[in-house]
Amino acid sequence: MSGKHPLKLLVERQKNGQACGIYSLCSANEYVITAAMERALADKDYVLIEATANQVNQFGGYTGMRPADFRDFVYSLALKAGFPYDKILLGGDHLGPLTWQAEIAETALEKSRELIRQYVLAGFTKIHIDTSMKLADDPPDGPLETAIIAARGAMLAREAEVASTQVRQINPEALSPVYVVGSEVPIPGGSRDSEEYIHVTEAADFESMVETFKQAFQQYRIENAWEKVIAVVVQPGVEFGDERIHAYERPAAGRLSRSLQKYPGLVFEGHSTDYQTARALKEMVEDGIAILKVGPALTFALREGLFALSHMEAELFRFSAEVEQSRFMEALDSCMAYHPENWLQHYRGRPGEIRYARKFSFSDRCRYYLPDMEVKMALDRLMKNLQSVDIPLTLLSQFMPVQYKKVRDGLLQPDAQSLLKDRIINCIDDYLYAVKPGRS
Repeated sequence: MSGKHPLKLLVERQKNGQACGIYSLCSANEYVITAAMERALADKDYVLIEATANQVNQFGGYTGMRPADFRDFVYSLALKAGFPYDKILLGGDHLGPLTWQAEIAETALEKSRELIRQYVLAGFTKIHIDTSMKLADDPPDGPLETAIIAARGAMLAREAEVASTQVRQINPEALSPVYVVGSEVPIPGGSRDSEEYIHVTEAADFESMVETFKQAFQQYRIENAWEKVIAVVVQPGVEFGDERIHAYERPAAGRLSRSLQKYPGLVFEGHSTDYQTARALKEMVEDGIAILKVGPALTFALREGLFALSHMEAELFRFSAEVEQSRFMEALDSCMAYHPENWLQHYRGRPGEIRYARKFSFSDRCRYYLPDMEVKMALDRLMKNLQSVDIPLTLLSQFMPVQYKKVRDGLLQPDAQSLLKDRIINCIDDYLYAVKPGRS
């Protein structure tokens, strides 16, 4: 892969009047990534796969993977799926002091520089720089000044540029990274409260933010890097929480959308676009939100598929004493109950309400527990049990009606893995409808 970055070309098309975009898959789950690759094979299209700073970093993150490990993991899945490496775009999400907010700026930013360096050296070429969070020695009152956010962001961009030069010395054909900046950045994984209204970024604040970041890049003498900034993260009024979805309201974001016309090289990047309707997603792309981030909605669909398969397993083997059932749903909830650290700050209420949220919340904290050894063993047994039988159409109709119709139409094989990946593809198809011009 060489020449102009595919995302640069995408921005050019968007600015030339094509309502086009790309969805960004933010997940480290192998079923989710494989489903996205298999779906992209049909269109001979790119997949944009991003890792978040708390998920993958130089210390391993909660996945235990460093940036190079995540790259190798993605490539191993591509090899199995027959997906070409040159159609994979790797991105780093929320790169900055996200994981080190309790530390003073000096140490947190030193770790952030190493973080972004390792991402670029590992071949990640879409770099979202996020320095919007306060650090331990920042003034406690009021929001962090945009000038401070921009200066820290420029410092990290300079680190990325140095690393990119090193990469291109080894491989002159390597893509130079493109950058995403912004200060009104939603927290990863969705909102933790139940606000009735989500504040939409003011057009004047967006324009001031762009100018402040541009000046910071100039002060750090990386004007060339500013030309690689393709998108700005804003809040267009979309968010989700435990049970609530804040839907995109086009009129509310109208002034912000129109302000984008002043910047021929920039589009918006939308975070927390999970659970928006296909129509709303398309309107967002038409309004300049050309990069749609999605993560929890995909693992929510995965979880729905696994629960459906669990119900089918229970019916198929209820009276088969010789078959050890997976009890996947029980294994998952047991793990979450014994290790509450990944959901404790998200789920509130009475014990019954919390038990319900652990299974069904839009925040989908389940995803943090799927790599657990006991949960993974239960998942593997579930798939093994269902692969040993022909799943009856009657059970497909009952528990996975969309997949039932595809099986009946000869579009899908009725095996457990195909059914599970297709449930994820249901979600992906909403995004493809939104980002592909003329798709119905």
